[in-house]
Amino acid sequence: MSAQLLLVDDEPALREAVKEYLQESGFSVQVASNAREGWELMQQNTPDLVISDIMMPQVDGYQFLKQLREDPRFQALPVVFLTAKGMTSDRIQGYQAGVDAYLPKPFDPDELVAIIENLLVRRAVKPPVATEEGETPDIAELANQIAQIKALLTQRNAISQSPAPFKIDLTPREQSVLNLVAEGLMNKEIARRLDTSVRNVEKYVSRLFSKTGTNSRTELVRFALEHGLAH
Repeated sequence: MSAQLLLVDDEPALREAVKEYLQESGFSVQVASNAREGWELMQQNTPDLVISDIMMPQVDGYQFLKQLREDPRFQALPVVFLTAKGMTSDRIQGYQAGVDAYLPKPFDPDELVAIIENLLVRRAVKPPVATEEGETPDIAELANQIAQIKALLTQRNAISQSPAPFKIDLTPREQSVLNLVAEGLMNKEIARRLDTSVRNVEKYVSRLFSKTGTNSRTELVRFALEHGLAH
């Protein structure tokens, strides 16, 4: 069964052209001319991914994304912004609002297809299904990693050795997140401490994995402690 996409854009010519290209690429596509129409379609059939313009009348893309993220059904739904706005500040606003990818117009349709396929694969690998307690299925694994992190901290305090100096470029916010991960805090606790969303914390942790070449919180903390990256 092909992935179900929802395309929200108020430009008829672009909307139809993108729809046709995506359908030729094997996707099933529903279209809406504005955010309200898109929201109504989502109540009838939840898509696997949403592609939305930003500059739309009445309800813009940022407001539409905020509406999606505030609904538990759509909090983890991949969203791609397709827009003529390409300034860095606009992209930052989109990422802070919880968008997964940002493609300024004009764009290569093959790049859009690649972005969609990547997001769908990532979603399939770790489906964000909640348990009855409202926690994700890998919560036990996370708890185990937190326990290992605290054990690492105990070892570090018991053996007061100066870590080998190591240079890695981290933004101030990445450093703050790393420090709190090293304290053994989980994403929800870090989000509260930094006054941000859990989704943003997840993105920062993902960037830290990428920059340090690690694959889990335990490996990340071990790496940080060994190289003096956590304060």
